[in-house]
Amino acid sequence: MSTNFEKISSNKVKLTFVVPAEDFDKALNQAYLKDRSKINVPGFRKGKAPRAVIERMYGEGVFYDDALDAIFPALYAEAIKEHNIDVVDRPQVDVQEIGAGKELKFTAEVFVRPDVTLGEYKNLTVEVEPKEVVTEDEIQARISQDQQKGARTIDVTDRGVDYTDTVNLDYAGSVDGVPFEGGTAQGQTLKIGSGAFIPGFEEQMVGMTVGEEKDLTVTFPEKYHAENLAGKNAVFHVKVNSITKTELPELDDDFAQDNGFDTFDAYKADVAKKLQEIADTNYDVEIENALIEKAVANAQMDIPAAMIDDQLNYVMRDVEYSMMRQGLRMEDYLKYTGQTREQMAQQYRGEAENRVKIQLVLEAIRKAENIEPTAEDIDEQSAKQAKRAGQEVEAFKANLTDEHKAYLSDLAAIQKVCDLMKAGATVVDKKPEEAAETAEETKTEE
Repeated sequence: MSTNFEKISSNKVKLTFVVPAEDFDKALNQAYLKDRSKINVPGFRKGKAPRAVIERMYGEGVFYDDALDAIFPALYAEAIKEHNIDVVDRPQVDVQEIGAGKELKFTAEVFVRPDVTLGEYKNLTVEVEPKEVVTEDEIQARISQDQQKGARTIDVTDRGVDYTDTVNLDYAGSVDGVPFEGGTAQGQTLKIGSGAFIPGFEEQMVGMTVGEEKDLTVTFPEKYHAENLAGKNAVFHVKVNSITKTELPELDDDFAQDNGFDTFDAYKADVAKKLQEIADTNYDVEIENALIEKAVANAQMDIPAAMIDDQLNYVMRDVEYSMMRQGLRMEDYLKYTGQTREQMAQQYRGEAENRVKIQLVLEAIRKAENIEPTAEDIDEQSAKQAKRAGQEVEAFKANLTDEHKAYLSDLAAIQKVCDLMKAGATVVDKKPEEAAETAEETKTEE
């Protein structure tokens, strides 16, 4: 067999195959042996008719398609390997000559990973929002999170309901004396002041004591999800089963020691340090993203639709997993929004295309600069991944598969590409009005 390789565009190649007659005849005979039991021929038991008889009855090409299907996969895989082709779509096959006792000649055109013509990617100038300096309010908010983790729940029996208390209650609602669907519950938990119930409900519970029963009069909002209740007055008969309050630990040295520090000052300093490290990392990532965006804009490439389609499938899977983590099914979301999956996917097609562009440009820069990660670079990525997974580095590395090792190697190479771009870059802080415009654009896109 011989194969000819021809590049017909920046993203497509053509393979020409010539298969010896004897090889194709073998494939024809195999197709006959495989299919003869399915073919009815008068005068012969099923599966017993000679090949020549079947070909006379159904035409000499009766086994051509199956013979080609049988012989093609191995020939195609061998050609891809021989010519080192990175295909991204299914091939389009065109048979030029076929027949018993003849050479089989056909071509296969297929889209491949496209060539990328790089523009400027070094010494770029980018504008980003100024580096954030962590504020006292942010430090206090982070400390409050740790404080909440150490909170205790205490039963309240010596006073009535107050704001921020949590109440266990029974209630039964009615409109004009008639109970309505969804208006009755037993053992419901409600945090007073949360705004979780109809306006006026929680406020009227303030002062109620354990075991007390009371009628609360409220008005449903004009824009209420249940149209039959919108704007109507309702009465809820309420009984308080229990009252609890949350007691937070004091912010002192004892609190610090519970969190692994000798003093509260040392604990607070560590909180501030970690928050600033996060802010610094985010700033570096913003610079990298701005540089990549500019390098992509400066590059030229013709991306096959199949590459975007594949990436779109990944994007949609990410969206679906994100919904699942929030307790929402894709089917329900589509129903609520009145969309089909295809319509929703179209909204993410631009994002998928941009992801492909970024990947192709980073790979092209890596190739142009002959960038290969060192063992130290890969170890650094392993350490980062282990930290994110909450594992010791050695334990993390011990469980790595070959596929995961290759992934870490690619991450390390991409980081070196980003480091190269940052090395000669000029970073300018956006002016306040520009930062505000960017934030508004982002909000609008969301």
